[in-house]
Amino acid sequence: MKESQSLTRAKDVLRIEAEGILHLIDKVDRSFEKAVEIIYKSKGRVIVTGIGKSGLIGKKIVATLTSTGTPAIFLHPVEGMHGDLGIVTKDDVMLAISNSGETDELNMLISSIRTIGAHLIALTGNHSSTLARSSDVVIDVGVEKEACPFGLAPTSSTTACLAMGDALAVVLIEKRKFNQSDFYKFHPGGNLSHRLRARVRDYMITGVMIPKVHSGTPVMQAIEEMDRGNKGFVLITDSRNRLAGILTDGDLRRFVRKEYDFKGKVIDDVMTPSPKTIQENASLAQTIEYMQKDEITTLVVVNKKNHLKGYIHLHDILGRGGSLKISI
Repeated sequence: MKESQSLTRAKDVLRIEAEGILHLIDKVDRSFEKAVEIIYKSKGRVIVTGIGKSGLIGKKIVATLTSTGTPAIFLHPVEGMHGDLGIVTKDDVMLAISNSGETDELNMLISSIRTIGAHLIALTGNHSSTLARSSDVVIDVGVEKEACPFGLAPTSSTTACLAMGDALAVVLIEKRKFNQSDFYKFHPGGNLSHRLRARVRDYMITGVMIPKVHSGTPVMQAIEEMDRGNKGFVLITDSRNRLAGILTDGDLRRFVRKEYDFKGKVIDDVMTPSPKTIQENASLAQTIEYMQKDEITTLVVVNKKNHLKGYIHLHDILGRGGSLKISI
């Protein structure tokens, strides 16, 4: 069946806007790095300004920055020229958005910003514009064409600007070492935040679901238990249920590469003693921080006397199907 004109046009729009973002990759250069350094070292806030569609994009960039550790506020250019410019200090960074760089209302602010002494970063598609020439740093967000058939309505240009704003925010997240517990502080009402406030005991796996064997168990029997649990590890306890060690799939692969002979060996001969643990009263926010620090996705849960209580996996914290990049 022939595709309708509406579907064809919709796909064209998405393709044009996607290409606009992809073309930004080659434009990310030293200017971007300089902008990040200015914002990172600033003792003030990021004051984002723009008018019309650029203003709407600016408000979204403000929302992303503030929720991820970079204080930011939106200043409407017109309101700025009628008293609101008083919120800007010399310690702030002005992030000005204008595709043409020739927005009259925005450029009227430039001399005042220079008088105050704040840094000025421009997000613009015109390097020779008034805004660009007046700025400390210019980040190129120009696109080849708008998705609008007349080339008039801001479409690809605003999408590109929004993506570049996200790039700034994410780089600053990593530079500030902003983590999940910090995210919780700024999102007390969010679903993930409620989950991070919970305790390990609320999400840990317990009882018969724990793949475990006792100290002295033959290695092959321990491997069978690992297969049964299908968790990628088996825990080893003593007769009093105190944690003694762990054997992981990774351990087995390393033994196999060395052509290690398991015949006649017990689990104590090959296990890793003192695995990474956490107590059941710890918060999930703490748990994720520990996982990130040690680059692991599973922690063994013990009490103060080192008795095995369970284990907790990253997926159980985020919810099955959730995602967070942590190396194993």
